[in-house]
Parts: sequence; C-alpha cells; structure tokens
Amino acid sequence: MACDDSTGRGKGALRIDLALEALPSDLDAPARAQAVLEQVLVFTRAAHAALYLPDEDGRSLTVAASAGVPRSLYGLQERYAADGDSPVATVHHTGRPLHLPTAPGPGTSAAGRDRAAMALSVLPLTPGDPDGGCLLAADDRPDGFGAPERGSLAVLAAAASAPPPIGQARSTTSGEPRSAFELAMDTGRIDVDDAVLDLFGIARGDFDGRVESLLALTVPEDLPTLMSVVEADHMAIGDRELDFRIRRTSGEPRWLRLRGTVLPSTARRPARLLGTVVDPAKLRRGVNDVSRVQRLAAVLATATSVRQVGQAIVTALRHPLGADRVALAELDADRLVVTVLDPPQPEAWPEVWRSEWRSEWPDAPVRAMPTLADALREGRPVLHPAGAPLEPTLAEVGPGGLAVLPLPAAGRTVGLCVIGWDRPHEVGADERALLTAAAALAGQELMRVHALDAEHELVSLLQRALLPRRLPDLPGGTAEARYLPTTVGLDVGGDWYDVIPLPDHHVALVIGDVQGHNAGAASLMGQMRTALRAYAVEGHPPDVVVSHANRLLTGMESDLFATCLYADIDMEQGTAWCVRAGHLPPVVRDADGTAVPVETEGGPPLGVVAEADYPMTPLRLQPGSLLVLTTDGLVEASDLDLDEGLARLCTALHDADPADLGLVADALLAGADRHDDVALLMLRYDGMDVRPRRESWTIWRVPEAPRHARRFTRRTLRTWGVAADVDLALLVVSELVTNAVVHTDGPVRLELTLINDRLRIAVSDKSPRSPVKPTSIGWEATGGRGIMLVEAVSAAWGTVPVSGGKQVWAELPIT
Repeated sequence: MACDDSTGRGKGALRIDLALEALPSDLDAPARAQAVLEQVLVFTRAAHAALYLPDEDGRSLTVAASAGVPRSLYGLQERYAADGDSPVATVHHTGRPLHLPTAPGPGTSAAGRDRAAMALSVLPLTPGDPDGGCLLAADDRPDGFGAPERGSLAVLAAAASAPPPIGQARSTTSGEPRSAFELAMDTGRIDVDDAVLDLFGIARGDFDGRVESLLALTVPEDLPTLMSVVEADHMAIGDRELDFRIRRTSGEPRWLRLRGTVLPSTARRPARLLGTVVDPAKLRRGVNDVSRVQRLAAVLATATSVRQVGQAIVTALRHPLGADRVALAELDADRLVVTVLDPPQPEAWPEVWRSEWRSEWPDAPVRAMPTLADALREGRPVLHPAGAPLEPTLAEVGPGGLAVLPLPAAGRTVGLCVIGWDRPHEVGADERALLTAAAALAGQELMRVHALDAEHELVSLLQRALLPRRLPDLPGGTAEARYLPTTVGLDVGGDWYDVIPLPDHHVALVIGDVQGHNAGAASLMGQMRTALRAYAVEGHPPDVVVSHANRLLTGMESDLFATCLYADIDMEQGTAWCVRAGHLPPVVRDADGTAVPVETEGGPPLGVVAEADYPMTPLRLQPGSLLVLTTDGLVEASDLDLDEGLARLCTALHDADPADLGLVADALLAGADRHDDVALLMLRYDGMDVRPRRESWTIWRVPEAPRHARRFTRRTLRTWGVAADVDLALLVVSELVTNAVVHTDGPVRLELTLINDRLRIAVSDKSPRSPVKPTSIGWEATGGRGIMLVEAVSAAWGTVPVSGGKQVWAELPIT
C-alpha cells in the first residue's frame, strides 16, 4: 500500500471551504458529519463515503455515518477490529492517510483483482492521532483518487465534526434544550429528552418509555416510512433523515424531522438508534438537492405500489418546499387519474375537484384543464407565480403559486405532479433542480411499479392455474387449503397441494414442494401434481403411487427434485396410510386439542434415487381430529429452525377452534414468513353418519357365473332388507358379470355397496380396456346391448382403472 500525505490545497480546497461555510450553523454533530460526507461525494466524485469511530472499549471501529451507494458493493464491512490489518485499522493505528493501489500484482486471484481495481482512500480525522476515527471514500475508477481528490479528502476529513464516541452521541450545544433520543432496537425501549416529549405533546410523567407510544401519534400514511428508519438495511445506504407528521392532542398535524444513526450491537450493548427529533420550522430552510434526491431514490427503490411512490414524492417535496398541496396523477388515455392527494381531506381541495370525486380519488379529462394539457404537451416543468391566470380547476390549488411537473419515463409522459402554495412563493434555482430530479425519478418508478403489478398478476394467474380451483366435498370430513406466494421477488413458487377423491370413500391428500422459484419449478410442479393424481386414481396403494412419481421424475432427467407427502384416508374407518418423500411430517390435532407431529418413516425426495423405497406409516383419526400438511415456508425461516417452527404450529393448533377451518388456516398463516411460498392443507375428520354396508364375492369362471352372481346378489339384498328394485339390480349384475367373464381373462370380483338408499354395483377384472357403448345396433347383432341396458336402468355408471385392470360400476337408487 502507498501512503500520500499531500493535501493539494488550491482552488478545489477554496470551493470546499466555501461549501463548508454555507452549512447551517445550528447543525448538531451527527447532522454535520452527514453533511460533510455528502460533500465528499460532490467534490471527489466518490460513490461511497463513511466515518468510522472507535467504540466504547476501543476494540472495534464502527460506521457512525455513511452516504452514497451501499458499502456492500465494495466489500466494506460495518465494523473492523481495531487491532486488525484492514485499511481502517491501519489508519487508526498510524494516524496517517492510506490510499490503496489500483494495479493488482502478479498471481492475484480473481476476487483480489476485483478488490484491487477499486479506488479506496482512508484518512484520519485528526492527522497524527493514533486513536482517532477515520474518513473512508470508495469508487470504481480504475486509476484511483488523484492528487486533487486526495487534497479534497484531507480538507473534508479535518472538517468532519464526527459524532462523539459510541455511547456519548447525545451531546448538545450549550444553552439549548436537548432533543435527542436513544432507542434499544431489541426491546423497543427508548430514552428521550424532555424537548422530544414536548414536540410530541406528552408530559414526562405520562410517558411509559415505549417507542410504540410515540409511533401511535404518527399520521398513518407516514408510519411505514418512519418504521423503516430503525431497520439497519435502510440506514446502511445513508437514509438518515426523515420528515414525518404526528397528530397532536388538538387533532392538528405537525411536521417533525428525525435524524439518526444505527449503532450495531457489541459484546456489551445491543444495537441502538441514536438521533434527534426537531421542529424543522425552526431550522434554517435549505434544499440540499444531493441529499434529498439520494434519500428519495432510496425510498422509491423499495416502493412496490403507485400509492407508495406518491407518498414518497409528497414526503420529499411538500414540506421542504413549504407547499400546501401536492397531487400526483397518472395519465390513463385522455384522462388524469389522481392517485395521491396531500392533504387527503376533500375540503382542502377546490369545490370543482370535489364534484368529480369518485369512490376514493377524483379523475378528469385532460382537456378540462388546459394548463395541465400544455405541460403534458411540452414535457417540461411549468411554474406559475401568484396571481397567474389559471382555470378554476387549478386556481384554488395554488393561489400563491403553482408548479406543474410532467413525469417522464421511457420517452413519454406517464403522469403529472401538481404542487400548490397558498401564500406567494417564488421557486428558486435549488428548488427547481429538486423538482426536476424528483419528477424524473417519480416517472421511472411509476412505470416500474406498473410493470411490477402486471408481472405480479401474471405470476398469480399462473399459480392459480396450477393449483386446484376448489376442493371437493368429502364424505365424513371437510378439507381446507391455502397458498401464499413469497413476497420476495416475483418468481412463481413450486409448492402445491391436491385433494383426490378415491373409490370406497377414500380420499388422498397430497402436498409437495419443488426445488426453486422459477418457471421451471412451476412447470415441474404441475407435472408432478398431475402424475400423482393419475397414479392415485388408478387405484395403486400410497407407496406405489409415490414410487411411480419418483421414477417418472428421475426419468425426466431434470436438475430439480421435489419433496412430497401423500396420505390415503379411509373416511369410513378413520384410518390412513402416510408416505413421506423428504417432506415435513404431518401434524395431527386430536379432539382434545393435543397437537403433535406424527413420527413417520420416509424416503428421499422425488427425483434423487430411481429405485428408492417409500415405507407406509399407519395413522388413526378419531372424529374431531385435524390432519395438517404444510410446506417448510410455514415452519422454517432464516431465524426459525424446523423443530421450533413445528412446535409453534402445534401450539397454534392447540389454541385454534377446528369448527371453522377457514379461520384456523388464516390464523396459522398470519405470522408466516413471506420469504418463501407456503402451502397448507387441512382435513377435519368428522366420521360418517351412516357407514356403507359392503359385500364382495370372487366369481368363478364357469358358464353358470352370471347365475351364481345373481344368486349372491339376491341373498345379500335380502339380508340388507332391500325388497324394491331387486330385478333391476339383478339385471345390471348379470350384464356386468357376463361382459367380464366373456371379454377378459383372470379373476373377476363383484362388490356390492349400500349407503343412503343407493346401491353401487362394481365388477373388477384384469383387463385395462374399458367397455365401449356401440353407436348403433342392427337387428341381427348378437351382442353390444348389455352396456346400453346398464345405462338405461342406472342413475350413473362408469369405469375406473384399478391395479392394472379396471372396475366397471353402476349406481341404482333404492326406493
């Protein structure tokens, strides 16, 4: 590393001195440090600047203020060990500036070449002080910081009035009441000065020391932005100042300004937010276009809706410009649709606007407001001074001055921002620059969030198409399902579920999760859901169904795998067989409220091992029991391990009322981590009120087989007390058995089921070919009439595949 102590003072330093003299004299130490860092970005063209200060025990150097792009882009850390060999620690020890070389040496790794290719300068705040703080500047330029920039950095390092050491940042100028606070980010306890409580209108004796008590006074529209200030991720990109509104006890809103610094946790103290809250009306007004545009860009980058874009523009413009009204409108064909009004009360706007009020916001044709039409046509901001002749629609919006800002994006105008003043206001050069920059940012972000909405809708449509539209009605139970897509990104997830009705009052519950969050995962999810349903309907047992699906996925040569849980429930007996393929175990909640994960054997995920074994585990369900299947998005997260997540799920099920499964599902998903998609499938087993009566018989392949089948049927119906429609039942049995014996090989089995005055006759054989009803039969034909007779006398009939063969069935109402 090379050291350079030159200051290079000249015209650049003179300009810096003038800029520093122009800073407001009433800035506190954190605010002045932030202002100096912004000047570093301006005078050195650096992309990132930061102040590092020693903590209380002197073991670490921690970021106390930063500006520019996130430091993570340059591999910079928030904290360095004071006794380490990092550039920050080196300058801390030596008290001399340090400038990284830009040319990587021979043998340097690719990662090393990337780090060496950036410009990095670190200077002591006090030259020669081996225990002081440091000013750091970083950029992407290949030739590093030159002598002029290094000289500017030396001047700015000396001028940086950095915050006091950590733990002593709440200093104040003499003679003025302190308005500082210190918030413990782990507990939400806040220590505030009396001046802060005075601003909020709270007496010291009435304050309970909770930050929620202060947030409760915030205007709801500003609360999300204010909450984001205490998140370290937002603070890391220099978002350290915020104007927000509170509602005083009188009901009137009041603007306040918060400046703060997040201090990371140490071995001795948790993470804290140190800052001040002041009345901006008492500060010297100034529009710093660099800092405000940076903050606006940072907030807009996280916006996901048109409303959030509008609120960010209002916060960035209305109070700093002293405006009384701000309206944001989108251009929809030939109409302007207002999406944000501040203030939102209708009485704050002209009567003609209120006459156009719709369900929430007004809209009006562009031709009704020539002033706006001209601004849209010219595509540049238009400023109208006090008293300018305007149409009645706009005259009352800004009697003291009106600014009309077209919002450009991709070569066209997507909307307008209208700003009005009640008292005469002249827009200065700095304010004009702020308006122009804010309008450009707003236009681009409006287009982005609209594209986001369109893509989000497309993703949601695809997900809905791949999942069941509705769940079937089940005998002796009720099923409920939910799916929540992830809120991180827009890729469709691979979680799925299905409910498959099976013969003999069986039902299969399936839930699974395909690896990944992309179109490939969604496509594979649809294929696996279809395959499992097909194998289940064929009549295979659960282990065979899952094994077939595994071999199918392995044969597809996909790079993805899937986990799956398959449960076959006998709704008559309350028994089930469960097969698990790398998935979470099911959870059973008994009628007494006890909820536990079921210990089940399992095999590997689908698509990993072609000939894997998938053992079956028996389950027993009592009436009133809940069977719950879910994916890992509900019970696992970066800060939540699987065992703890399952324990929380069991606790929530214990406290839930299973009478309404919809409410249970909503309660379980209320606290779900949305960084992963979540699928939830539940079955409440109630038991069947009337259990079917069943008899079966294996038919011998003899010429008298139909006669034996009719005799078995007549005897069974007599035992069941069925006397009506016996002849029709015997006719159907005769025709189905005759077809099976004549046209198939292998064993034939007759099954009779009676439930709720409905008789089901089913004949199974080993032929996969289904009977075909002829389209026409001539008088000389000797066959083909059997299926037509079955169709004529039955309420319903059909055929289903079972275990390599088929089952032909017919249902008759018994009167």
